[in-house]
Amino acid sequence: MPQRNDDNTEILEEILDRLDLLVNLTALQVASEKSITEAARQLKMAGLDNQTIASVLNTTAATIRVVTSNLRVKRLKLSGRRG
Repeated sequence: MPQRNDDNTEILEEILDRLDLLVNLTALQVASEKSITEAARQLKMAGLDNQTIASVLNTTAATIRVVTSNLRVKRLKLSGRRG
């Protein structure tokens, strides 16, 4: 039986690798010809985490955290709320 678990693990790892590739490819398409701020905003709205966004935009997760935080603050100010 251990052979079957090893086979399943290999298959799952291959599926995860391909999913990562598809996520990155799609994110690159979304981000193309946009500023880092706009691309980060769109990718964040799509549900990507800061590390993935940073990898796609060739920057750091800290930069993405600051950019998306600034966008959140700006949105709150526009809606009349305080954050």
